Amino acid sequence: MILGTVVAFMLAMMLARVPIAFALFAAGVVGLVWIGDFGVLLGVLETAPVSSAAAYEFITVPMFILMAEFVILSGVADGLFRTATAWVGRMPGGLAIATALAGAGFGAISGSSTAAAATLSSTTIPAMLRANYEPRLACGVVAISGTLAMLIPPSVALVLYGLIADVSIGQLLIAGVVPGLIVTAVIAGTVLFLVWQDPSRAPVGRAYSWREKFASLKVTGPMALLFVCVTGVIYLGVCTPTEASAIGAIGALALTGLAGRLSWKTMREAAYRTALTTCMILAIIMTAHIFGYFLALTGATRDLVAWIASLGLSKWMVLFLIFCIYLLLGCFVDQVAILILTVPVVVPVIKLLGFDPVWFGVMVVVLAEVGLVTPPVGLNVFVVARYTGRPVEEVFRGVWPHVVAHLAVIALLTVFPQLVMWLPGTMKP
Repeated sequence: MILGTVVAFMLAMMLARVPIAFALFAAGVVGLVWIGDFGVLLGVLETAPVSSAAAYEFITVPMFILMAEFVILSGVADGLFRTATAWVGRMPGGLAIATALAGAGFGAISGSSTAAAATLSSTTIPAMLRANYEPRLACGVVAISGTLAMLIPPSVALVLYGLIADVSIGQLLIAGVVPGLIVTAVIAGTVLFLVWQDPSRAPVGRAYSWREKFASLKVTGPMALLFVCVTGVIYLGVCTPTEASAIGAIGALALTGLAGRLSWKTMREAAYRTALTTCMILAIIMTAHIFGYFLALTGATRDLVAWIASLGLSKWMVLFLIFCIYLLLGCFVDQVAILILTVPVVVPVIKLLGFDPVWFGVMVVVLAEVGLVTPPVGLNVFVVARYTGRPVEEVFRGVWPHVVAHLAVIALLTVFPQLVMWLPGTMKP
């Protein structure tokens, strides 16, 4: 009774567009006072915010966000798209495939999906439209390619999952590499299929000489070095994810300087945007801890685990239902809020069923990718529509084939979890 009322109160505030942190805080306060008293509330308020903000691993979040801001300033996405175009532009749908490759490359040095979608929108869509690509195809591939930044390290989403679920952040980041490559290949394959269906969707591009192709690779050198500096040192056990995030931020700063786009003004802007995003995430985490204390006092997680165990369903059926809930939530709720609200409750169930929490973390992020492009709150779709001036409905229609392909990837990674777990299993201790 108490739990249902408080959760309904929280969801009602979210539907009324109350900021997530405020909704969590208000629901947590009401719940703690209801189930205990003001003394319990004050005790939680004295400890929860400090313990949340004092977590050493949280430093990874602002460092990766700052890294993304500097990467955007450097203009490296333009170079990545030109390089990919030189190598695959002659293929059917070559510019769209180049967009997917540029999205993967951008994701490898930036953990922000919306930033990736915005950057790719201003870089790749004009080029595809000039080449007479179908606008729906062009916008759809940009919207879905932007989601790769959620999965390919450095990924802020995987870091948040690790912080909430108390799972190795290093293993999570490395576990995202192979699925990220698979998703990139599937996006390219979907483009090829769409162009095979109707060749008029994407006219054949011009051919590039081998000299032009190899000359274009010089652009990817600094990007590859930055990726190695961040992901490579984590994989080899040289640095912790927190240390690697600081290296990445410094490397992205150097990349911006080499591109001639560094000034005190741009540094202030990058620091300001980083502070805004970090404060938003930290506020959500702190208030989620307060709400988590209320859940702990109600015994909701324990009761949920016991209830699922009593159903007698197979573990695959329970997993399928959990995936369906995540897909449904992704249509309406922000991805950060989904992680904050569900992970503390769902991860104990996943462990009870015998699934690896690292594997599940990657699956949650892949599911969240789908949420970024499905109505009515497909954030990447709205970003693409805003930056291009195209109708939102057109972008949604263009992204649907990729949603279906993503669901196939989810099935693949579920049936073959070793695709996710192989690479982290080879990490240096």
